[in-house]
Amino acid sequence: MAEVVDIRARVLAANEQAAAKLRDQFRAGAALVLNLISSPGSGKTTLLEATVRALGGRLRLAGIEGDIATERDADRLRALGIPAVQILTGGACHLDARQVRKVMDEAHFPAFDVLFIENVGNLICPTSYDLGEDFKVALLSVAEGDDKPFKYPAIFARAAVTVITKADLLPHVTFDLDAVRGQVAALNPGGRLLVTSAKTGEGIATWCALIEERLATKREAEA
Repeated sequence: MAEVVDIRARVLAANEQAAAKLRDQFRAGAALVLNLISSPGSGKTTLLEATVRALGGRLRLAGIEGDIATERDADRLRALGIPAVQILTGGACHLDARQVRKVMDEAHFPAFDVLFIENVGNLICPTSYDLGEDFKVALLSVAEGDDKPFKYPAIFARAAVTVITKADLLPHVTFDLDAVRGQVAALNPGGRLLVTSAKTGEGIATWCALIEERLATKREAEA
């Protein structure tokens, strides 16, 4: 057991070193970086598509997509005209900073204002791995049930922003939005919670305004 713990500690330490170098790189480029974490099917890529459509004319956007297999998510972002690279983990349940750093070294992205890192669909494993991001975003679709924050507390406690997705389905599913608000507030009193629907556009303007606000705040702090 001690050996397992020691190996995990070494892995996390190596990840922290790579994340620190990424953070310096992103700071030098005056870019905002978001790490999106959720279970599979929550609507991460669909939210990003709506975001690109809303912000693409105002900000330079880029994407890194994490999946076990296929380039489908990166293809969806590239189809909207932004640079996107797919990281295929081959079975691993999360991205790590070394993978992201390798992509940043090899992809030769044009200059960007905002980088979206869409993690592998999982509410547990990605939570512990810093990717050099400015903040984590937890996504929860109304179809998943309203018990998830307390069942998976680590990610909802660490995410600066929780985005409820697929709000257009609220009339058709059992999902207590007020209960979720209470759970998230208990786990992360300083966090934000947004309710969105990429289908109807609900909450997308608020989400995009948050991104623009966080980018401006970061640049002002580092000026």
